[in-house]
Amino acid sequence: MKQLRLIIIILSSISTGAQLNQKSELFITLQKKDSILFEKGFNTCDLDAIKNLVTSDFEFYHDQNGIQDKTIFLKNFKESICENPKGKPIRKLVKGSLTVFPLYNEGKLYGAIQSGIHDFYITNNREQYFTERAKFTATWLLEKEEWKLKKELSYDHSKPVRYDARFEDGYPFPLFNTDSEIESLLKELKIPSLSIGYIHDGQLQQIRSFGVQKNNIPVKYNSIYKVASLTKPITAIIALKLIEAGKWNLDEPLAKYYVDPAIKESPFLNQLTTRNILSQKSGFPNWRYLRADKKLIFEFEPGTRFQYSGEGFEYLRKAIERKFKKSLEEIAKEILFTPLKMNDTSYYWTKATDESRYAVESDTIGQPMKYEKYYTSNAAANLLTTVEDYSKFLLHILQHAGLSQHLYNEFVQSQTEVKPDINWGLGMQILPELPEHEFALQHTGGDDGTKCIVLLLPKSKRGLIIFINSENGLIIWKKIIEEYLGEAGKEIVKRNLSKGENPD
Repeated sequence: MKQLRLIIIILSSISTGAQLNQKSELFITLQKKDSILFEKGFNTCDLDAIKNLVTSDFEFYHDQNGIQDKTIFLKNFKESICENPKGKPIRKLVKGSLTVFPLYNEGKLYGAIQSGIHDFYITNNREQYFTERAKFTATWLLEKEEWKLKKELSYDHSKPVRYDARFEDGYPFPLFNTDSEIESLLKELKIPSLSIGYIHDGQLQQIRSFGVQKNNIPVKYNSIYKVASLTKPITAIIALKLIEAGKWNLDEPLAKYYVDPAIKESPFLNQLTTRNILSQKSGFPNWRYLRADKKLIFEFEPGTRFQYSGEGFEYLRKAIERKFKKSLEEIAKEILFTPLKMNDTSYYWTKATDESRYAVESDTIGQPMKYEKYYTSNAAANLLTTVEDYSKFLLHILQHAGLSQHLYNEFVQSQTEVKPDINWGLGMQILPELPEHEFALQHTGGDDGTKCIVLLLPKSKRGLIIFINSENGLIIWKKIIEEYLGEAGKEIVKRNLSKGENPD
């Protein structure tokens, strides 16, 4: 639109101060104002919050829906956002995109220009779909020492790029025509619930949930699952972040910080390092209780060969907690969960855990199992999370997880060969030489009554999250992976089926 382009040109030509540091008082103030406008107003339909935030002569410019004054904007907002029959639109600010430039007149601050990028999703109780990305520019004025929104511009809207037309109708399974058919399959397989997250082009584009959490309570897009060994990649990235910060050492003997009494006399004690644990070469059994003698021992020299071990990750946790004098949960919140806004993720049950959203584990005939609540961290198992939260973690990995190129390369390169077509890096399996010059990062999570898997294709920036609260979950993995990930998915399934029993 000509008027919109004119506004943008005018705004870009205004003499402003330098771009503000994100820690500056004004940046933080306007960041909070943006949050009121969108997190409170847009996302929860709090019209009063918007009315109090904008000026009486507020103007909204949209590159597809024209110019709106305050009255028309609020009317359209109520009808198209709050009463949308297709589902509730949700706005999410793209991390790191926000900028603020102050406006001065004769040396006195009178306003500011704020710009950024945001994503929009359609959400209902069962699904969440990415719909579009757009840029925005806001003009804020300082009126009687209060910041008010004078103009908001929304432009450069772009739809998600689908790699396959079958996603345009919202159904990832071309074999099935309706959601009811998927529900029927779950009933046939005695699987209470299935939740899927799909990452495409480096962002979460879809969450779909089917079935029930328990006792006929429908599963939701934000239902909470216990994901068993999907805990391990979380712990691995936390350890690597500590290494990146210079607070931990990948190849330092863990005996410097912690020694389990059971192995204090072992000649291998000083050979146990973080690298050996993350690459599954600790020499420990999976769990000591699985041994006939119930003891923790080195079954072979650390670093010499592969053996999947939860004990290794627990040993690492104890060493980290001993050094930092904090629980792993506390450290995780500081450097991972809070920064990524993984608000529904924790190593154990907390006061914040919403049990009403918990997808209860089930047995082979689909009956809910008695579940145990854990109240201490386990670095290898028992993580509680949602598809959306875990997708944030996977997206963080696609963006190199805040690691240097050197350390990230260590993470995604083979540290251990499990077999010719499956390796192990620093925390996840690596499936090299997939179709389309791709490779995959993979981890599974299996415990009684729960079967989960996550996959990342770093080169094409795709990913898949599958959470199933059923002992029968493995039956349906194959179909989902093949349908979402195409030829690469077929090869991934082939390798998983040929590698033998899952270590989880």
